[in-house]
Amino acid sequence: DNSFRVAAVRPVMASDAQRVVLPAMGPSDLSLSVLEMGCSGSFELLSRPMGSSEPLLPQSTLPVGLPPFAPPLLSEVESRFLRDPAWLPLHCPQLAFSSGRTALKRDRQPHSLLQCGVSPLHSSLSVVRHPTTGELLDFTEELSEDTGLSCKNSLSFLRPPGPPGQTLRGSTTNYPFLPGGMEELSLDQIKKKTQLEEDIDFENNLLSTPPGFNRGMDFTNSEPKGTPSEVSLLSLLSSFDDIIDGRPEHGEQEEKKRGEEKGGERKVQRSNSLEELGIKDGLPPVTPSARRAKEEEEKKKKEEQENKKEGERERWAVPVDINTPCEDFHKRIPDPAFKWPFELDVFQKQAVLCLEKGQSVFVAAHTSAGKTVVAEYAIALSQKHMTRTIYTSPIKALSNQKFRDFKGTFGDVGLLTGDVQLNPEASCLIMTTEILRSMLYNGSDVIRDLEWVIFDEVHYINDIERGVVWEEVLIMLPEHVGIILLSATVPNALEFSDWIGRIKKRQIFVISTLKRPVPLEHFLYTGNSSKTQKELFLLVDSNGTFLTKGYYAAVEAKKERTSKHAQSFGAKTASQNTTPNQDRAVWLSLLSSLSQRDQTPVVAFTFSRTRCDDNARALSSLDLTSSAEKSEIHCFFNKCITRLRGSDRQLPQVLQMIQLLKKGIGVHHSGILPILKEVIEMLFTRGLVKVLFATETFAMGVNMPARTVVFDSIRKHDGTGFRDLLPGEYIQMAGRAGRRGLDTTGTVIILCKAGVHEMSDLHKMMLGKPTVLQSQFRLTYTMILNLLRVEALRVTDMMKRSFSECHCRRDAQSHEKRIAQLKKMLSSLPPIDTEGQLADLVTYYHTVRELTLTRGTLQKATLESVNGVKALSVGRVVVINNSQHTNALGVILQVSSDSANRTFTALVLCEKDGEGTLKPDAAPTPPKSPQLLCSTALFIPEGPCGHTVQKIRAEDVTGITVKTLRVAPDRIIDNFNKRQMPRFKLDPPGQAISTTTQELLRLAEANPDGVATLDPVNDLQLKGVEVVEASMRLRILQESLGQFTCVHSPRFSEEFSRLQERMVLQEELDRLQFLVSDQSLSLLPEYHQRVEVLKSLQYVDAGGAVQLKGRVACELSSHELLLTELLFEGALSSLPPEESAALLSCLVFTQKTQVTPEINASLQEGVQRVLGVAKRIAELQRECGLSESVEDYVGQYKFGLTEVVYCWARGMPFSEIATLTDVQEGIVVRCIQRLDEVLKDVRNAARIVGDSVLYSKMEQASTAIKRDIVFTASLYTH
Repeated sequence: DNSFRVAAVRPVMASDAQRVVLPAMGPSDLSLSVLEMGCSGSFELLSRPMGSSEPLLPQSTLPVGLPPFAPPLLSEVESRFLRDPAWLPLHCPQLAFSSGRTALKRDRQPHSLLQCGVSPLHSSLSVVRHPTTGELLDFTEELSEDTGLSCKNSLSFLRPPGPPGQTLRGSTTNYPFLPGGMEELSLDQIKKKTQLEEDIDFENNLLSTPPGFNRGMDFTNSEPKGTPSEVSLLSLLSSFDDIIDGRPEHGEQEEKKRGEEKGGERKVQRSNSLEELGIKDGLPPVTPSARRAKEEEEKKKKEEQENKKEGERERWAVPVDINTPCEDFHKRIPDPAFKWPFELDVFQKQAVLCLEKGQSVFVAAHTSAGKTVVAEYAIALSQKHMTRTIYTSPIKALSNQKFRDFKGTFGDVGLLTGDVQLNPEASCLIMTTEILRSMLYNGSDVIRDLEWVIFDEVHYINDIERGVVWEEVLIMLPEHVGIILLSATVPNALEFSDWIGRIKKRQIFVISTLKRPVPLEHFLYTGNSSKTQKELFLLVDSNGTFLTKGYYAAVEAKKERTSKHAQSFGAKTASQNTTPNQDRAVWLSLLSSLSQRDQTPVVAFTFSRTRCDDNARALSSLDLTSSAEKSEIHCFFNKCITRLRGSDRQLPQVLQMIQLLKKGIGVHHSGILPILKEVIEMLFTRGLVKVLFATETFAMGVNMPARTVVFDSIRKHDGTGFRDLLPGEYIQMAGRAGRRGLDTTGTVIILCKAGVHEMSDLHKMMLGKPTVLQSQFRLTYTMILNLLRVEALRVTDMMKRSFSECHCRRDAQSHEKRIAQLKKMLSSLPPIDTEGQLADLVTYYHTVRELTLTRGTLQKATLESVNGVKALSVGRVVVINNSQHTNALGVILQVSSDSANRTFTALVLCEKDGEGTLKPDAAPTPPKSPQLLCSTALFIPEGPCGHTVQKIRAEDVTGITVKTLRVAPDRIIDNFNKRQMPRFKLDPPGQAISTTTQELLRLAEANPDGVATLDPVNDLQLKGVEVVEASMRLRILQESLGQFTCVHSPRFSEEFSRLQERMVLQEELDRLQFLVSDQSLSLLPEYHQRVEVLKSLQYVDAGGAVQLKGRVACELSSHELLLTELLFEGALSSLPPEESAALLSCLVFTQKTQVTPEINASLQEGVQRVLGVAKRIAELQRECGLSESVEDYVGQYKFGLTEVVYCWARGMPFSEIATLTDVQEGIVVRCIQRLDEVLKDVRNAARIVGDSVLYSKMEQASTAIKRDIVFTASLYTH
């Protein structure tokens, strides 16, 4: 039988010799196949259609079946490598096949373009069963929540993970996860109509015919109401209630009166139980007033409890007491996640306790206090919980060092920087803050498993360029992620923590250290030779006491040497600059002294890369190492540079550095090659580098303490000019002195080379408060585009939660409560009568209001001007308005000398019974009457004229008249003060007072409608635009007052008072609503301006939807507008890869150079094209209202390294390209490394656009520059 013969054949054999080949089926063979029925051992015959050319193979069912067999190798190769569209290039087949070979013809499958995934089910069927018997009664349809979620349409963590390739970095098309503290839209917010939505009535006038249809559905209920077959007693009772409730009102009143006559009998309400009736035996009935009072009391108690709870919640920053020792620490944590070989400090124990509770912490501790302990415990805790931790640092060098340290401690550690990606699946990932921001915006699935994010060196948030990244990351972190902030001591740690807690809606526990573990002593050094090398004067002792004695001793020592020099060589003008020989003498004397006293290693901070190199070279005669140390340095250095190619090992910087290192001298700044900096750091850690000349960056987080810190100068250039060091900067660098466990005190020395610095400057720098954490939040196009592509997130939400807006948003909740109160008060006010003569009452009020504000503006401008202050001299007649006086004339007697809060002593007319000394108003209340508000009629006493001497403020003077009086101010004031005593109270006023009073009264009576005042424009010569406009507006408003008819109404005063009361509440309501709205955001105008730029460039459409150019810009981490425009104009596609790389170097090179690069014509044309695009963007920004000038925007792109990068991409050795520029080698390396990141961004952008040619060129350019010393692996990671 043919089928049994087939079953006997095994399809997979060990070798070809064992394979049995069956003959082809003939016409006499049966089309049958054998099916083996699992473990039963039985078989079944299956029939097959005739004419099938496929071989008959045995079939089987699980668990026993055929062994696996491989498909034919040729067909597998053909399907995988010749017919796979993903592998076979569409545009360049020659890349895949060499000459002489032809590709197989590809089968077109157009239907594959139409495939789409199955839509998820949005509902499911639920079974309804009898609760007792379980009988199936019905099926109901239930809507399923969170269906159809994906990383492309949802912020929820319930969405499924994205593709495996996007797990780490995410994708620019992904939605980010919902930031913590940023709730999804509530129902009330959804109900609020936007400006573009229409007011739709969902109950009346609804459309029933769809567009394009002749007729629609009839939704009217036309079914006749059927008569119920059963009548229940409950329905009859409810009908009876309706009949009773439908009685006329007078019947109800009679019934109520009858009930009161019967002794106030209560009507018993119908209920289903006696308990609901509230009937209790022996208790008197509760009166409505008592019930109301009880309800109000309960409501009041409830509000107090809510306010108390709210106050507790509002305390987002919780300071932790570190003075009390944690004696029960080991009892509270019997099984810690990590153990150290030393006893923890109190602040470290408190931080560990907070982490065990899952609480976020801000640790602001002194340098070398041990903040890293907190980070180590968080990493160990996440490994224990099988979650993940991300450690962020501000600089790449610190990331590499932490990777080495944590790798040795925990093992499972990964590193992510711009050009390095090591072990990305690790439980602890170390990265720069920019990479974490990108992961958050791109919805990386790593965030799902994240338990802690550790922010090291948080005070770096003050950095102008990169500080905004910290704020963005803190705002975008999801709710489940814990936050650990590590920083040097800052004065506003509580304020910063309160902001984080407020936006994340979680408490932040603030832990600060009170003092350094190793105290510092600060000295002044005035020596410059072996004879004076002991001139070291203690200025601040270990207790932080400033010693003036030491300062004056240093001044005397310097002065004595200067006078001796003058006697020998003649007097010479003191200079703040010293010669190289003088600097060398100072350093030689100081370092010899420190070496003799065993106070090495020394870190010498010098705020110039050139001076660092010069100082190190000048000390070539100094030898600080032993022969054994020289041998160790030589071996270690040669071992480290073995990874460099031959020519790179002979670079001048490498050869100079080995000679300096053998003598114990090192140099550390951004111009040093990265591998050399790492060698120096490692030798310094081993104690083989005795003196290290470094710039400020060495103090940024690099954990390398020294015995002594020396300041070459206390002045630095901050990019705009020279200034003294800030207290925070000085503390950060001085904190490197003192090694914990090795030194009892740390030594800080300030060199006084040209002279001793001012005492006030030294005191402020050493003992001043550190720099506070300040917001550097600013809007970037990348941020705007990343948020615009997600409908659920708004840029205004990001601005509201920024640190810069925290002061304005702190009282938002109290503002909301006050808004509700004001709305309630406004609704309770009676309506304003605006009929008849009162029709223009509201307009009149606004005119009077504007008139008052304009007068105030003019008055303020007058009093702040020089001529106005001169006019307000003794004897000047003025018009005074405050709570005691209305348009009263007065004469100035005295003017205070305090220019900030200037007051005047004046004699003022008043009623006879109003005499007395009056104090100036604390808060003057404006007059309520509109006639008094606008009238210029002067005050004239009704009876005998009185007077008073009063101190008035500048705001009380509403008019400076043209009149002046000759007065005797001292006699007037003395006489008035004398008559204030009880003994002289009845004495008549003196001659000087009587004369002055009579002259003022005569002036008022002669000019009852007002005395001519000095005009601010014509008389006081105030020609400012605002003053002139206000003066003209005041004149127009005064003329318009006579045209209103409402002032003739008999009810004008009453209605105006009611309107004023309403408008005061309305103005307060408008002010508070503005404060809580988006319109109060300080960056909102700039946001609208930047959106206009994006619309003009077609990055977003008119509705704010991100277009293709916008999505391309999201792929670019910097200079997104310029790169996107160049990409869409095809400026890079026509250039060779090396020229493209050279042209893009302008995006990463920011320094000035004196060498003009020599480039070919093609590159020169490309440079002009880049500058043209940059100028066009800058002009568009100016047109849209942005403040950045065209010159500044275009000037940021510098082409000083164009030739260097071009030659490097073409394969020139580094030793040769170093001669093409005056830029130091370390900066060249860093720029080329950053350029590689830019090339990768452009490559990804080209992929989105579909430009395969540019994609290939960027890939080639990146490969060309990634070689040799520029991309040598870090010593910390390999």
